[in-house]
Amino acid sequence: MSQKARTAQLWLLAIAALVGVWLVENGAGTELVPPQPTTAEAFAAGPGLRPDAPVADPLRPSAPVRVRIAAIGVDAPMTPLGLGPDGSLDVPPVDTPDVVGWYKGGTPPGARGTAILAGHVDSARGRSVFYRLGSLRKGSTVEVDRADGSTAVFSLDAIEVYENERFPDDRVYGASEHASLRLITCGGGYSKETGYQGNVVAYAHLTDVRHAPSLTPSTDRRRA
Repeated sequence: MSQKARTAQLWLLAIAALVGVWLVENGAGTELVPPQPTTAEAFAAGPGLRPDAPVADPLRPSAPVRVRIAAIGVDAPMTPLGLGPDGSLDVPPVDTPDVVGWYKGGTPPGARGTAILAGHVDSARGRSVFYRLGSLRKGSTVEVDRADGSTAVFSLDAIEVYENERFPDDRVYGASEHASLRLITCGGGYSKETGYQGNVVAYAHLTDVRHAPSLTPSTDRRRA
């Protein structure tokens, strides 16, 4: 990923509806604090795949259409994110905070390499799609439905939180020989003046693939 794209990605995460937090904290009187990862869910000895998890062969590239994370109640449509004329990354629609974006200039989820998914943590209406991302645990499952009819099933290897100034570019965006996935949202401390001070990043790899059943005369009820 280029420097401009990386900077734009961080900008996407930093703009996660600061007004939404302010409204909840000061309007409704209820503090909105997203869950943060514990040290137990971080990598024990540097980035890598969980040794107890299977590794599935990468799939051919195909665009993702929906993502599901049962452990945190996510079942969301996906939208591709491109780069604008100034080199900045487009963001998921502001009026649809429960949509997850994926960087279409990079690796599609399930293909060989590192796929990047990004979602808002909150909005002016309250909690958004990745609000509970920081509460995931190692071994949690992420399912991505793809345009080719397959479902790529990922297992979480670790989840960490980083300060903006210490964001580990290579660890997060670096190349992978496997089908790897990164899920990113805002996290860390929060300041009303500057917003979230960091990012939550979940690391996962492909462990299984489900294919849609082929339609045959014996299974097509319309031919009965």
